[in-house]
Amino acid sequence: MEPAKIYRLNRNQPAAKPPAAMIHSSGVPQKPKLLDQVRNAIRSRHYSPKTEQSYVHWIKRFIFFHNKRHPAEMREKEIAQFLSSLASELRVSASTQNQALNALLFLYHQVLVTEIGFVNGVVRAKKAPRLPVVLTRGETQTLLQHLSGCERLMATLLYGAGLRLMECCRLRVKDIDFAQNQILVRAGKGDKDRYTMLPAAVKEDLRTHLENGRRQHQHDLDQDLGRVVLPNALDRKYPNAGKEWAWQWVFPATRYYSDRVTAQQYRHHLHESVLQKAVREAVRSAGISKPAT
Repeated sequence: MEPAKIYRLNRNQPAAKPPAAMIHSSGVPQKPKLLDQVRNAIRSRHYSPKTEQSYVHWIKRFIFFHNKRHPAEMREKEIAQFLSSLASELRVSASTQNQALNALLFLYHQVLVTEIGFVNGVVRAKKAPRLPVVLTRGETQTLLQHLSGCERLMATLLYGAGLRLMECCRLRVKDIDFAQNQILVRAGKGDKDRYTMLPAAVKEDLRTHLENGRRQHQHDLDQDLGRVVLPNALDRKYPNAGKEWAWQWVFPATRYYSDRVTAQQYRHHLHESVLQKAVREAVRSAGISKPAT
């Protein structure tokens, strides 16, 4: 019999869903491993890949903290011990401790289908009041002047349109409405859509950027490329839509990648670290002393 296939989450595209039960060489169906069950439960609820990554991380740490005991053998007492160690020994923030708690509650409620009562005796990480770092208008203008090209466009959209980092990176051509001066943000915070304004200061530069991008896309099509990943199951419903201009990324990556399963080449959006690095360099070059990111 062939060895069992390994299902991995591609950073750029959801992996194929594994079968509900693996078949052992003896012919007896076997349930997937615990972490595979967690991944399947998260993907079936359409949580983000980063949520999956963080939940799996905390569940692994919980298991290793208790010397690789199976979570089905543990309850409120072991959860309290783990959460308390995060606050007292590792001195994590309150939000980090809450994230770990949410991961464990998801494990017990959605995967193990086990009710967890009130977790007593947890040493809670205190959330101290902190003030945000805010740049003045002059500092923001100076910062933007030290950026150029695609990074300046993206930073201006973040500032002028109120976009989050990944919302900006994941913009598609069809989401930009020049006629009504607005941007449609798809699957934003909480997997919700919303409209935001298109800043006038970036409108013409963005139009020129898209014209250049369209010429590049046509060149890619001539090379039998030009495909992007579509959300959810649209790739199966509309097999050729991934090559249409409307679905292309506003800020595409410079290179293609090959899908591990189909070997099909896709272009991803620009990685968020590109903009993060550019902004850090601009803050340093502008001589801004605030820890702006």
